[in-house]
Amino acid sequence: MPRPAALSSLAALLTGPDGRPVPVERVVLTAAQRSLLCPCDGASPMVFVPDPDVLAALVRGATAGVVVTAEAGLAGDDGAGPPPGGAVALVARTDVGEGHRRVLEAFAAGTAAVQHTVDVLRAEAAVIDALNSVGRRLTAQLDLDRVVQDATDAATTAVGAAFGAFFYNLVDQFGESYTLYTLSGAPREAFERFPMPRNTAVFAPTFDGEGTVRSPDITVDPRFGRNAPYHGMPEGHLPVRSYLAVPVISPTSGEVLGGFFFGHPEPGRFTDRHEYLAEGIAGYSAIALDNSRLFERERNLARELSRSMLPEAPPVAGLEIVTRYLPAATGSKIGGDWFDVIPLPGDATAFVIGDVVGHGVTAATVMGQARTAVRCYAVLGLPPSRVLHQTSAVLSAFTASTFVTCFYAVHSADGTLRYANAGHLPALLRHVDGTLTEFGEALGQPLGVGASFPERTIRFGIGDELLLYTDGLVESRTRDLTVGMGWLRSAVAALPRPVTAELCDGLVAELTGGAHDDDVALIHVRNTGRGVA
Repeated sequence: MPRPAALSSLAALLTGPDGRPVPVERVVLTAAQRSLLCPCDGASPMVFVPDPDVLAALVRGATAGVVVTAEAGLAGDDGAGPPPGGAVALVARTDVGEGHRRVLEAFAAGTAAVQHTVDVLRAEAAVIDALNSVGRRLTAQLDLDRVVQDATDAATTAVGAAFGAFFYNLVDQFGESYTLYTLSGAPREAFERFPMPRNTAVFAPTFDGEGTVRSPDITVDPRFGRNAPYHGMPEGHLPVRSYLAVPVISPTSGEVLGGFFFGHPEPGRFTDRHEYLAEGIAGYSAIALDNSRLFERERNLARELSRSMLPEAPPVAGLEIVTRYLPAATGSKIGGDWFDVIPLPGDATAFVIGDVVGHGVTAATVMGQARTAVRCYAVLGLPPSRVLHQTSAVLSAFTASTFVTCFYAVHSADGTLRYANAGHLPALLRHVDGTLTEFGEALGQPLGVGASFPERTIRFGIGDELLLYTDGLVESRTRDLTVGMGWLRSAVAALPRPVTAELCDGLVAELTGGAHDDDVALIHVRNTGRGVA
């Protein structure tokens, strides 16, 4: 089919002497050429012609995907105005492929920059998320040993250290400070032969809380190797080139609680990012250590307060007495359990077991008040019902909204046991023939609430055994009280005679599994001959 003259002239103009297409960026067409190449409405927008081969295809009539337009008044190559006849004007003679590549490269560079920014933001978000995760885990704990080990493991992993250590100070019950440490990435045996770090030029900034120390190669640091007797790392020490140390400072007192120390055998391993991570974990660790230390101080105070108020059971002729008090092994706070053995006039002996509802220093303090009140009214010779009544009146006057349960029993020389109960668990009596009697249940409300405490009497003959106890022995988060009471009865019935302190320890271990989450107090009394048979 003959090629139209307008299209032929365009083809001739865009074809070089060697027959190959001339590279152009865009073309200006006459109306006739435009109608041949782009049979549309004549107002089509101009688009970029990306490659000479595409333009050649256009000239051959393959116009799909390419839109051209007329640009009247544009100059030709020589700048002398439109070419003769207004046939075609070459607006630009450039290498279209190279131009296109430049555009694509600029776009790719822009895209890469955006992606880099996105990657940086994602990395920062991951760091913040990791720090928050570590922080939540650390600050949710109260066990000091677990806090410091978890912190050491997390920090060592975060900074990519070959091994990490955390040295921290504790104050013992005598007020003396001593240093402990945890390790991550290395066995503890690796440091057992070496002394604790001293306040040398390398370590002092950390122990003094002056700030972070980071060295790409600590062995060439001017502060390194200046102290006798080693003048550097002792023989057999794990190899350290890259060094990073961060102090852990209490946010409440400003006290230096300890410090993280990280090492790697290769130089230049720790970066600004690692320093940032280590400092973030150190901050969370400081909060966790503060919480843990405050908790331990309160716990120790309550424990010592409770212990100081628990008497040694005095020897009583004709009675074998075993007492036990065990603070909670797994609970968060110590409770207010107590026992007492009180010699009374007329060869009588009072046995007291009690429990303050609640935990901590407050419970221990109320326990001390209750114990003192019971003791005072007991030595006055008041009967059990009156002892509990007077004690309840005292607690209701001086203690706000605190219940105290108490079982009070008096053994007399006539072989009887008079008792009253203020909301406490029932007592157990194992008779000489092995039968069990449970008595004293639901006789009265707790002290501080109740005012009337009925009094009862039971036979307590030679060979009989009395057991008073608190609820920590029979109740836990995983065991119902009814089930625990059933286990107690079975365990007491199976106890061999005579019941020794070791057997009482075994009874506690059997019933609690060694993990009681509440205090346990008990009194075991065997009548060996003072009472009437």
